[in-house]
Amino acid sequence: MDAELPPISEAEAMVMDVLWRNSPRGADEVIAELRHTGWAEPTIKTLLNRLLNKGAIEAVRDGRRYLYSPRLERTAWVQQQSEGLLERLFGGRVAPLVAHFSQHGKLGADDIAELKRLVAQLESGEDRQ
Repeated sequence: MDAELPPISEAEAMVMDVLWRNSPRGADEVIAELRHTGWAEPTIKTLLNRLLNKGAIEAVRDGRRYLYSPRLERTAWVQQQSEGLLERLFGGRVAPLVAHFSQHGKLGADDIAELKRLVAQLESGEDRQ
């Protein structure tokens, strides 16, 4: 994938998620996996074609069908999305994001313990996961 990641819509991200979890997959398998959305088969095929045109996925012929696989790595996409969110809502800073969730009761004991572990890891200079 190029350094510049293609923009992925929310609907396209749902298709990508199916492929990130298990690929290669045929269109019929992607459609079955997304049945809960209520989307019609042509809608899902359109999303697959959009992702192909963006270079986010690739298709390999397998007999009479195509098997789809992601070209865009999930970790790269998540990083792009999280940086965009931080920049748009919190000026690129993490602390206000955490404060926001803390103030709205969205941080449970497990979350707080994980944050403490991450801060200790950063302070000690250990490699990040």
